[in-house]
Amino acid sequence: MSEATSRALMPRLLRAEWTKFRSVPGWVAGSAVAALLIVLFPLTGLGGGAPERARPIPIGPDGAPVSTAFYFVHRPLSGDGHITVAVTSLTSLSARDGGATAAWAKAGLIITAGSAPGARYAAVMVTGAHGVRMQHDYIHDKAGPPGEAMRWLRLTRSGDTVTGEASPDGTRWSRVGTVRLPGLANTVHAGLFVACPQDVRGVGTASDVATAEFGEPRVSGAWPAGGWSGDQMGADTATFAGYPPGSSGGFTQSGGGFTVTGAGDLAPAARVDVVPAAAVNDLLFGTFPALVVIVVVATLTITTEYRYGLIHSTLSAGNRRGRVLLAKAVVLGGVTFTTSLVTTVLAVRLWSWLVRGLGVYLFPATSGALLRAEVGTAALLALAAVFALGVGTILRRSAPAVTIVIVAVVVPYLLALVPFLPPPMAQWLTRVTPAAALAVQQTLVRHPQVDSVYTPAYGYYPLPPWAGMAVLCGYALVALAVAAAVLHRRDA
Repeated sequence: MSEATSRALMPRLLRAEWTKFRSVPGWVAGSAVAALLIVLFPLTGLGGGAPERARPIPIGPDGAPVSTAFYFVHRPLSGDGHITVAVTSLTSLSARDGGATAAWAKAGLIITAGSAPGARYAAVMVTGAHGVRMQHDYIHDKAGPPGEAMRWLRLTRSGDTVTGEASPDGTRWSRVGTVRLPGLANTVHAGLFVACPQDVRGVGTASDVATAEFGEPRVSGAWPAGGWSGDQMGADTATFAGYPPGSSGGFTQSGGGFTVTGAGDLAPAARVDVVPAAAVNDLLFGTFPALVVIVVVATLTITTEYRYGLIHSTLSAGNRRGRVLLAKAVVLGGVTFTTSLVTTVLAVRLWSWLVRGLGVYLFPATSGALLRAEVGTAALLALAAVFALGVGTILRRSAPAVTIVIVAVVVPYLLALVPFLPPPMAQWLTRVTPAAALAVQQTLVRHPQVDSVYTPAYGYYPLPPWAGMAVLCGYALVALAVAAAVLHRRDA
């Protein structure tokens, strides 16, 4: 067969496969059911508690939810000025029991734009295991000069610009960072702070509270006369700040120095911190049942031909059997992608509106991330259909082919969503199995300065979105290539 004739054959093969697909009511109905499940199923995947137990969610300057709780020893600062202090020690409850200080326990200097949760701030600090840092407005974090000896801190305000510095001895200073806090009022509150995030390892509250020893603060600039005041900021002490029962934050002053105890954190909120809450991947939880239906339909499109002996007629359409298989894959993948994309876009918009109406907080996503999740989900389902087609061609039997594809794609997906599955296992399942493609639905951001539960059960995947999709693409291509080879060697 000439190349020109071969090229002309492909459109005929595509038309034939499309006619065949739409002429089987069960296949058309299966595609429709899969699309319908994408729209109707997400409610069962929504996480968190009942809306009536929801608490106010602090929103940071960038519009995302934040954790905002710390103990603050402060004085007002009118206009420009700076404050310098030595942090002589930092421990947490776990350290008093012989363990290490909590890695993200924080003690240092802070300037806040207000007392409301989510207000702008800039802080320079020492941490339990991450050295000196400068952080501002919750999502921004910059490492300072290395070395545990960097225990002197200085924070300088000039208009709406704040500069943080660190020193090993109080004389030789290194700049950690300079940030701008737009709209900073003339009079702000500044001083010492201590925070300590809750332990995410499930071992109780052993590292929920930190205590820091400060030297005598040195101030210059427009600091009105008066003493230092202490307040728990951002969260109610007994409920949300992270203190063990019967304890609270506070400070004592001796010889000009301070001992300050605090809990909580100033950081972006992770999924586990917000209850009740949902993310875009929850709105697309219908991907799970849709996958099952699509795998069955895709497998039947080839195994049915083997069962009734129709494969010989199909292959007689041309002696390039790989093109016949490719035509089947294009039609099957195209139908799946088109129907899934329409219903995926509909599901995201419908369920976004519904969950907000139910009082469930929906983590924000950029328009680009939302589009990627929608298009990626449709591509995921289309690739799963092609993978199932390849496996069905190789095995020629519906039951074993469906079983293998479901075990490879759907079962790892379900196991990874089990909150009690060990995180390393969940990470492995969504890294090397076809379920890695679910990363394309991730819109949550993992922040390195926040230790949290970053597992697929909470919407965090180990691979970047398109890298995860590439894993499933590899499985589909390998299955299709092996199937093409089988068609050439085995089927007459």
